Amino acid sequence: MSPSARREELAGWAMASPWILGILFFIIGPYVAAAYLSLTRYEILNPPEFIGLQNFGRMFQDPLFWQALKVTTIYSFASVPLQIVLGLFLAMLLNARIHGLAWLRTIYYLPAVLSGVAVSFLWIWIFSADWGVLNFLLSLAGIKGPAWLSSQTWVLPALIIMSLWGVGGGLVIYLAGLQGVPTEIYEAAEVDGAGRVRKFWHVTVPMISPVLLFQLIMGIIGSLQTFTQGYVMTAGGPNNASLFFLLYLWRHAFRLLNMGYASALAWAIFVYILLLTLLVLRSSQMWVFYSGEIRGR
Repeated sequence: MSPSARREELAGWAMASPWILGILFFIIGPYVAAAYLSLTRYEILNPPEFIGLQNFGRMFQDPLFWQALKVTTIYSFASVPLQIVLGLFLAMLLNARIHGLAWLRTIYYLPAVLSGVAVSFLWIWIFSADWGVLNFLLSLAGIKGPAWLSSQTWVLPALIIMSLWGVGGGLVIYLAGLQGVPTEIYEAAEVDGAGRVRKFWHVTVPMISPVLLFQLIMGIIGSLQTFTQGYVMTAGGPNNASLFFLLYLWRHAFRLLNMGYASALAWAIFVYILLLTLLVLRSSQMWVFYSGEIRGR
């Protein structure tokens, strides 16, 4: 290698070094540390004591582990499809040529950039049983609203409703997908006699299916890591009805100082998210269409 080529190579490594060091110290390093700590009894104040797979065995016998996993799964499986459907619906409305469209897009997107803690306090006020906005609106229709956040039955549906607040966050992606559908395909469908419903199901949905796949995967990953709502609004109650998995993990890590068991819980949710993501990617072969591909090959 010539001196100039060697200098060029060293310059390249020097410019890439911040990213490489960041990956090593802030991503790979914590993963390795968590993997080691998951095999230990580590209570912060004492040195880690190696115990093998005991933390994982304890996990499967822990009823709160299963409760947290159930709550998080129900929340994810309910909120993500609702967000996708409502987000796509709004994107189709905002894809039309109407006056003030840029302002409407901005208004719908703004909630997605607000602080999670601030939004949680706002929804505490909305869901209040005595002076909440939602129960007031229901009373106008002659309906007595429930105690949303203090009811085992209604607390999880309330948090699912709250999740729709940030549905505008996906509008930009949906709009990009909708505007990328060639107009000649719609024109050909109209020539064949297709109405709005048929054009939506047979043209729009297949053409934006990669966008839907992306939103589905990101939605699952994000919803399974929900923490702020459960921590700020309900603290996991009542009676663990809103005990999200990361909230349960946080309790063991920073309240009970059981860092070894918390590390095992972290690896459990990582594997769970990975398996669900792989399942969705595997199923995408049956419903995702990529423009230009030849089916069956």
